[in-house]
Amino acid sequence: MENKPELKMRAGALLLTVWKNKGEKDSEFKTFTLSRTYKNKNGEWKTTGNFRMSDIPKAIALLRTAYEKELVKVINTEGLTVKGGLYD
Repeated sequence: MENKPELKMRAGALLLTVWKNKGEKDSEFKTFTLSRTYKNKNGEWKTTGNFRMSDIPKAIALLRTAYEKELVKVINTEGLTVKGGLYD
């Protein structure tokens, strides 16, 4: 069975992909892939893990959004509370 992304988010040329993985004893964990798409000299679309300075704010926004989405899932399923902007 192919591992399909659980979520994809894009900001300009940046793409953040969230993967759901199975660990030992049927535990689950998430991994995140951040990439940048660009066209090469031949006009072909390529993907890289290298980023420009101007990509950093977008990368932060994507990572923060993905983190918050995952935290909300944990809070909803485990009944955790939020205090002072920090998750207990």
